Amino acid sequence: MAFRLRLVPEKTNIDFFRWAPLTFGGSVALVIASIVLAAFLGLNFGIDFRGGTTIRTDSTNAVDVGAYRNAITPLNLGDVTITEVFDPTFRDDQHVAQIRIQAQEGDEAITPETIAAVEAALQAHDPSITFPSVESVGPKVSGELIKTAIYSILTATVAICAYIWLRFEWQFSLGAVVALIHDIALTVGIFSLFQIKFDLTIIAALLTILGYSINDTVVVFDRLRENLIKYKTMPLRDVMNLSVNETLSRTVLTSGTTLIALIALLVFGGDVIRGFVFAMTWGVIVGTYSSVYVAKNVVLMLGVKRDWGKKSEGGPGGTKFADVDA
Repeated sequence: MAFRLRLVPEKTNIDFFRWAPLTFGGSVALVIASIVLAAFLGLNFGIDFRGGTTIRTDSTNAVDVGAYRNAITPLNLGDVTITEVFDPTFRDDQHVAQIRIQAQEGDEAITPETIAAVEAALQAHDPSITFPSVESVGPKVSGELIKTAIYSILTATVAICAYIWLRFEWQFSLGAVVALIHDIALTVGIFSLFQIKFDLTIIAALLTILGYSINDTVVVFDRLRENLIKYKTMPLRDVMNLSVNETLSRTVLTSGTTLIALIALLVFGGDVIRGFVFAMTWGVIVGTYSSVYVAKNVVLMLGVKRDWGKKSEGGPGGTKFADVDA
């Protein structure tokens, strides 16, 4: 006898609109809070966006942030940030620190001579110290990277909006875009709240979140369109609930298996990719939530048309609906 694991019963009848003021209203409040946090607290931009140099150190001796700072201060390098890096994958005698030095005025990047001086000053304090990596980004390049990152996210969002409009209807497109804005805003908000380093890898994570979230939303929308044709007289709210319930098992399984892999990477993947993996983990959670509680709520508020007698009036999307169902 075959055994099948089910995280969700085969048939569910959950009313996803029952707590709509709390779920959708809470999402709106969290988006606003995220924008306020980003505006007032700002983001902890990495070297990619701020410009400067990041030096990673590795030593068998414990990291002494104060001693490191005292060794570098005489070099007059301006703003220097020193943080100790912790990771469960490190050896017991492995102590890692990250030193971030601001971009020097008048220089496109910190000179090799300056980097050598920093390394010599640290080695004078701790002869066992090594420097596994050194990354430098000039202020001009960092400014261009910020613009490119913003353009990439906006372009991806507009392209997704156009696809959903052609594939379905404008109401679906608007619902999908609101859900994507929700996912991006909440991800940026949590990075601002906890001041997690925000660099190019996080932009890559945001673009991946956009793709993951819209994929989940399209699955729900596709089932909704099928059910709108199948149940011609059923109220729109009930059709939406039915559609989400029918795709709930797939949503939970997809998100669950993705989260298992991401959590394993978050714990054992090392600090180098931890920011990216954290963004992805958070993005999968809020992306799944927005597909169920945000996108379809916007479509319900806008209403969709049901025009059963005419075909292909919706353009490339195929079916066009008439008579708005409230």
